[in-house]
Amino acid sequence: MGKRKEESVSKPPFHKRQRQEHIDEHSDESSDEENTRFSADNSFSLTSTVGEAGIIERIQLKNFMCHSMLGPFQFGSNLNFIIGNNGSGKSSVLTALIVGLGGKATATNRGSSLKLFVKSGESSADISVTLQNQGRDAFKPELYGDSIIVNTHINLEGSRTYRLKSKSGTVISSKKEELLGMLDHFNIQVENPVSVLTQEMSKLFLQSKNEGDKYKFFMKATQLEQMKEDYSYIMKTKENTRLQIEQGVERLKELKRIYCEEKERYESIECVNEMQKHLEELKHKMAWAVVAEMEREIQPIREGIKAEEGNTEKFDQKLEECQIKVNEAEEKCKAIQEKLITVNGEAEALHTQCMSSKAEVQTRRKAVNEAELLHNRVRTELKRLAKDDEQLRNRIEEMKKSAYQASESERLEKERKITQLKEKLKALRDEEIMIGQQMDQFQQAIYKHKEEFAKLKREDSDVRQDLDAKQKHLRELRDSKTNAFKRFGQHMPSLLEEVEIAYRQGQFKHKPVGPLGAFIHPKDPELSLAIEACLKTLVQAFCCDNHSDERVLQQLMSKYYPHGARPSIIVNKFHDKIYDVRHSGVHHPEFPSVLTALEIDGAAVANCLINVRGIEKVLLIKSSCKAREVMQSNNPPKNCREAFTAEGDQVFNRRYYSSDYLRPKYLSKDVEAEISLLENEIASRKAQLAASQKRLSSTEHEIKQNESYLHHHRQHQKELQIKTRRTAAEIADLENVDEIQYMDIRALEDVAEENKNKMESVRQEMQEESRKMEELNEILRAAEKRYEEIKEKMNQVEDITNPIKDELDKADSEVENRRRCLQYYEDKKKEHLTCIKKHKELLAAKEKELEEKTAQARQIYSERIEVTRTVKSLDAEMNRLRERIKTEKSHRGNTEEIIQRFLDAKERYEDANSKVNNLKKFIRLLEEIMTQRFNIYRRFLRLLSLRCKLYFDHLLRIRGCSGRILFDHKNETLSITVQPGEEDRAAPNNMPG
Repeated sequence: MGKRKEESVSKPPFHKRQRQEHIDEHSDESSDEENTRFSADNSFSLTSTVGEAGIIERIQLKNFMCHSMLGPFQFGSNLNFIIGNNGSGKSSVLTALIVGLGGKATATNRGSSLKLFVKSGESSADISVTLQNQGRDAFKPELYGDSIIVNTHINLEGSRTYRLKSKSGTVISSKKEELLGMLDHFNIQVENPVSVLTQEMSKLFLQSKNEGDKYKFFMKATQLEQMKEDYSYIMKTKENTRLQIEQGVERLKELKRIYCEEKERYESIECVNEMQKHLEELKHKMAWAVVAEMEREIQPIREGIKAEEGNTEKFDQKLEECQIKVNEAEEKCKAIQEKLITVNGEAEALHTQCMSSKAEVQTRRKAVNEAELLHNRVRTELKRLAKDDEQLRNRIEEMKKSAYQASESERLEKERKITQLKEKLKALRDEEIMIGQQMDQFQQAIYKHKEEFAKLKREDSDVRQDLDAKQKHLRELRDSKTNAFKRFGQHMPSLLEEVEIAYRQGQFKHKPVGPLGAFIHPKDPELSLAIEACLKTLVQAFCCDNHSDERVLQQLMSKYYPHGARPSIIVNKFHDKIYDVRHSGVHHPEFPSVLTALEIDGAAVANCLINVRGIEKVLLIKSSCKAREVMQSNNPPKNCREAFTAEGDQVFNRRYYSSDYLRPKYLSKDVEAEISLLENEIASRKAQLAASQKRLSSTEHEIKQNESYLHHHRQHQKELQIKTRRTAAEIADLENVDEIQYMDIRALEDVAEENKNKMESVRQEMQEESRKMEELNEILRAAEKRYEEIKEKMNQVEDITNPIKDELDKADSEVENRRRCLQYYEDKKKEHLTCIKKHKELLAAKEKELEEKTAQARQIYSERIEVTRTVKSLDAEMNRLRERIKTEKSHRGNTEEIIQRFLDAKERYEDANSKVNNLKKFIRLLEEIMTQRFNIYRRFLRLLSLRCKLYFDHLLRIRGCSGRILFDHKNETLSITVQPGEEDRAAPNNMPG
């Protein structure tokens, strides 16, 4: 397959294959002989040049049809043959050539879809075709070079992608348009059976008996069929255009009629000039009447401004009186604050003494308890010794009365047994004493561990409460990511929906505003904690315009909040503008006030916070040291009541209170950072809780273990006591036998004496312990007395402090009331001045408007006209005149409308006439061109038919056959007849095509 170059009609179209390349030499010789005979027998010669562009150089297939890898095949520059056994891939190469150069799957007659060409079991197929790109007909040689490589990739879905590469392998394009442009440049038609004749198409051509099919094949191969279809489409379009022209001519006649009618109306306008002139005169008078009326309006405004300026002095006097009262109230409040500071100092000192005294009482009481425990133990020992002494004395008396009747040997044996039992008894009693001491130790350990357990239990409860609060806050923060109002509580969105519904139903006169924290935004995030510490519960509060709205809001809140846990409601009259606090607020060159540090949505919120909290008088100072320096110096900023630090600490003139807040809960902007920080703190609290639980378990285990030991020792003590009693009984039994003559009374007396000495020693020890216990009790009573005295003093100081605090609250309230009074008169004065300013602005606007009206009047009529009539009467007369003009025009039509309709009709007519003329010109030109091109088409058809006949006759001469080929262009048939030569007479003498 090769590119067909354009040349003159007399030359053969197939000129790119000068020689044939065969595998055996005999084929080359026979071909040369035939070419030679053809040159000798004909009067014309085949002239051709070796093609350099569009020739296939190489083709390679991968996973195509039934072949895993086929090729690469290197082709020569002329005719090439591919030979091989059935199934070796000859047809696959031809099919791949069609598909690889953009042909459809149906054009190959091998399948209806591209996915059928992918080898079974593989996911894709690849085709690589290399075309020569040399000579003067090369395609974009500066990009592709001497060769163009077309790589085609087919996947199992049936889609196909192209990659056009240069000779060096560089990808130049992956667009199908580039491939089609290259094929069009080389005149390669992969779906044309003359260029690529598949096996099935050749069989169909040879086996077809229908002359009409042969003619269609001829038309398709020469591309005359496409040309014929194009001509048919153009002729159909021409016919449609002719119908449009006929419709346009009819429409043009109607437009011309309308145009003529409007032209007659336009030329007949000539009626209402006098009325229009009179209307113009009235307009002149109206212009100067407006000027005179405005001059009369301005005069009362000037007089009102003059009267209001005289009332300004009264406001100044009232403001001066209010300022004096404010100063007096502030002095009184300052004195009470100093008194409260002094009392608070005494209270703090007493509190410190009270705590130390309480600790001393606890220590003394513990010492008394220990001494009492020891005293009781000694007393118990003394009672036991007294009982033993009494038993010994009774026994001695009995022994003295008894006679010595037993033998000496029996007496000695009994004495030996009694001695052993007494030693055993002594050992049991010593062990019992030791067990008692150990039981005391266990009891002390249990008491100590129980105290520690109670302390850990309290700490665990505190940590759990803190953890629950933080987890609740974390849930609110996470919910606030989808609904910002959930940050103020889980019921807040539902409450706001109820408020919105109630407002729509008309239950509120003015819609309540809240929560206030949702309408305030700190400009500096570092001051969020300070602002929240300043506002406290006001962040969750609502603001109502009146008490009626407050009652409705209370009812709505009762559905979601229990009594005592509801957000507070503030009643404050709503205003459109924020209060002017330039004179009453604090102004510091370095630090902002709470008011200036906030971006507040709505004047109602700002005014509420000013009235309730006085945010214009509270400074925000990040550094605590700087805050002390500013506030507690001799000259604090004017109008500044207090300040807050970045940590939330509250700073007064002579007081400083630490904040209970660690971070802002409602006003922080970075919710994600707050969530991350809370998650870390919750994890820390959980770890702390786990450690606390571990310590609790350990302590509880220690208590149970010590209680178990105590129980075991008590059981052991009981066993020892039983053994002691049994041993004593055995001794008594041995001593009670009538063997007194063998007993050593002196030994018993010695034991009794020894027991008596022990009793004396224990008695002295008990007296000593009693004395110590008494001393400790005295010390304890003294400590308790001191503690009670300090508590009494604290109660007295507290009794003094509470009235001072109440007095301070009253003083603060009085200061606030007087400041409000001062603010009220300041606002009134401001309103008064604003009113004067507005009147002056109105006067200036009126004067400016008067100047403009005067200028407009001069533009309408240059000389001033003294008009006695009012603007209203002039306007009424002008309206009546306009009505008359309108009535006249209604009979004849509006002049402007008539002119406009005339111009529109003229424009439509000229536009339609121009379009019709242009279409007529186009049709005439199209008929000329189509006639000329149809003649060329018919001449080209005859020439191609003639050329085909010449090549057919030439081929028959070369083969030594005779025959004919007949074209019937009218009936669109093609007849071919071939008869063999002399050597083939044995074959049929006629072979119809």
